[in-house]
Amino acid sequence: MSDTILAQDHGNWVEITLNRPEKLNSFNEEMHLALRGALEAARDNGARAVLLTGAGRGFCAGQDLGDRDPSKMDGPPDLGHTVRTFYAPLVRLIRSLNFPVICAVNGVAAGAGANLALACDMVLAGESAKFIQSFSKVGLIPDTGGSWHLPRLLGEARAKGLAFTAQPLKAKQAEDWGLIWKALPDEELMTEARAMAEQFANGPTLGLGLTKQSIQTAAVNTLSDQLDLEAEAMKTCGESADYAEGVASFLEKRAPNFQGK
Repeated sequence: MSDTILAQDHGNWVEITLNRPEKLNSFNEEMHLALRGALEAARDNGARAVLLTGAGRGFCAGQDLGDRDPSKMDGPPDLGHTVRTFYAPLVRLIRSLNFPVICAVNGVAAGAGANLALACDMVLAGESAKFIQSFSKVGLIPDTGGSWHLPRLLGEARAKGLAFTAQPLKAKQAEDWGLIWKALPDEELMTEARAMAEQFANGPTLGLGLTKQSIQTAAVNTLSDQLDLEAEAMKTCGESADYAEGVASFLEKRAPNFQGK
């Protein structure tokens, strides 16, 4: 695997670290492919949770603009191709994984880096972290799902405000606005994020995966369609070994031993 990504196997969950700290973990094509490969490997090897974070003093500064500098190219870059080839597949992959993906934002998350975090299921951030929709500073729009996630999480007014102004949003305010799950003291971030990954990986991950997909689908479903989806998901859960174990452990007053199936 490329050294732009570090992957640490914890048995039933994987910690993936963006590893270009000298560039604030900004994306080049090598890191894109390595991150996608690490996520696919976690899925294919039976991981039941993933924790994503960044090396050094930042989470991810978005696209490495040195790779998309028009002054160093024969013509303007095709940024649509960049989105279709790299960013969109990455967001689709994260959203399709049938287990929780936790993001620990350990510093600045700007541009595509901010929206990569928002594509994850649970976002924890150190109190020094900032989320910056920096696209307007270079004449672009929020990509990596940002134009979809921001208004759904924050409403149109705040989404436009962040996108138009590129104003940094501190972690505590991001928590207060409902953009992320929790802001934590910097020194507690990775301890809590790893504990969460361990908790989820040992939990009823069949049900957690169906919960993830159900909530994501609700953004485009009618209520009637969502009720039908709930019925099908509950049928699957009710037939699972995890449900049987959950009921048995509750009645027997002991800790459950979920297998994710």
